[in-house]
Amino acid sequence: QVRLAESGGGLVQAGGSLELSCMIAGSIPRINTVGWYRQAPAKQRELVAQITTGSGATNYGDSVKGRFTISRINAKNMVSLQMNSLKPEDTAVYYCNAEWTDWVGLQRDDWGQGTQVTVSS
Repeated sequence: QVRLAESGGGLVQAGGSLELSCMIAGSIPRINTVGWYRQAPAKQRELVAQITTGSGATNYGDSVKGRFTISRINAKNMVSLQMNSLKPEDTAVYYCNAEWTDWVGLQRDDWGQGTQVTVSS
């Protein structure tokens, strides 16, 4: 069983910064990608940032490019999301997602419970 636990959400003023962390635990032979997604009230869940663990390649949603940075701390099986220059429109529940390959070669993905980020104007 794979468990993802997000932390680091909270309330911040516009222009401020927050760092989210996603700890990944479980028997995982290979993690392929880890991503951060967010969902605001009455809106669809959207990709914020994603990292491919093998190559280190990153991908960002257009609205966060230049402001957010995703990185992986391999030794701790943890992925962080540094969020700078936050805007009220960044307010949402942020979810961590891991796409991984199990011991028989099947592709799987799991989600964390989410962490609330609120940016006040």
